[in-house]
Amino acid sequence: MAQKSQIEWTQATWNCIRGCSMCSPGCLFCYAMMIAARFSGLGRPFHGFAVMTRKGPKWTGKVALIEHLLNEPLRWKKPRVIFVNSMSDLFHEDLSAADILRVFEVMNRADWHVYQILTKRSERLREMSPSLPWGKHIWMGVSVENADYAHRIDNLRCSGAHVKFLSIEPLLGPMPNLNLAGIDWVICGGESGPKARPMNPDWARSVRDQCQRAGVAFFFKQWGGVNKKKSGRLLDGRTWDEMPTGIQLSNLHADVEDAKPAGSLLSLPVLE
Repeated sequence: MAQKSQIEWTQATWNCIRGCSMCSPGCLFCYAMMIAARFSGLGRPFHGFAVMTRKGPKWTGKVALIEHLLNEPLRWKKPRVIFVNSMSDLFHEDLSAADILRVFEVMNRADWHVYQILTKRSERLREMSPSLPWGKHIWMGVSVENADYAHRIDNLRCSGAHVKFLSIEPLLGPMPNLNLAGIDWVICGGESGPKARPMNPDWARSVRDQCQRAGVAFFFKQWGGVNKKKSGRLLDGRTWDEMPTGIQLSNLHADVEDAKPAGSLLSLPVLE
C-alpha cells in the first residue's frame, strides 16, 4: 500500500489484489502491467503475476488476494481517500466472489476512509452488486476508453454504490453521447508513456461540456503523451479539479502522519 500517491484524484492506494489481464483497448499500454513486470523477479512482489518478454510486459493470468495486505486500511487511523487496487481489478473474473466480499468487509470495518474502486469488468459488478455491502464511503467507478464501451456506464448505474464515477482515461476516441444520469463524477485524460496514443483536444472538451450541462463534477487529469509533465493539465487555460460530495482537491495531498504499516509495498514506485 502506498501511503501517499501522486495520482491527482486520490490520496493513497491499497493493493490487496495482484495480477490482472487485458480485456479492452484501454489495457494495451497498462501502467500496472509495466510496473508488475519490473517487479516480477524471484522473490519480488509480482513474481508469478507478470513477466517481461521481448515484446514487453505481459500478465501471466494469475490473480490472487494477498492475505497480509487485506487488513491494511484498519492500521491507518487517519482518514484518507484510498484508490482500491490500482494494480489490478477487484471484479476480475478469476477472483472469487468470496474474496471480493472480504475486501468489502474490510472497507466497511475501516469506514473512516473513503474508498475509490475502478473496474473494467462492469458486467460482474452489476451481477454482484445486490450482494455487496455498499457503505456511503465506498465509491464505484468504471473505465470507459471510447464509445464502444459506454455500456459499462449502464452497468455502473445499476450498482448500489452511493457515489458513481467514470474514468475516461485513456480517452481513445470521441464520446459525444454520454448518458450521465446517476453519475456523480467524471475523470478524463490522455494516455501517457512512450507509445501513448494521442487524444484529440476536442474529445476532452466534449466530455467536459457534457459534464457541465449535466451538473456532473469534471476532473481533467492530464494530456498525457511521452512527457506528460510537459504536456500538463490545463484545458482551455485552466485546471479542472472538481470532486464529488464536497471533497476538496487541496485536502487529498495533505501530509499523512501514520507510521509505515508492516508488510506494505512502499518500496514500489509511485503509481501514475
